Amino acid sequence: MPSTITLARRLRKTMTRAEVALWCALRRKAFGGLRFRRQHGLGPYVVDFYCPAARLAIELDGGVHGDEDAALRDALRDQWIASRGVRMLRMPNALVLGDIDAAMRLIAQAAALPPHNPPRFAGRGTMRSMVEGRR
Repeated sequence: MPSTITLARRLRKTMTRAEVALWCALRRKAFGGLRFRRQHGLGPYVVDFYCPAARLAIELDGGVHGDEDAALRDALRDQWIASRGVRMLRMPNALVLGDIDAAMRLIAQAAALPPHNPPRFAGRGTMRSMVEGRR
């Protein structure tokens, strides 16, 4: 399994048409000075676009995200990312390719929201030990 950095580099070289279109728009537009990275590693995952200041990740979904297995993987991935305080915005490729202005409005709205703060647990131990009643 390649490292996240290696995978991100490879994905930057093989971006989809929708990713290229959105990257061109994100590079030109600044939402109050916010800057985006493309194919950015977050833990074991690589997100299509990431804004560190807004703690916003953007994923473009094509046809491969339509089946049940992919939807489950996406949900688990989104949950892991959200648990780290990062908001996930998913958009279909068709929106980006068909109406880039609408896609940019959605991104601007998501970037303007207050940062996502997942619940924190007091005390020591892992979440699993807390759920199981151990310390």
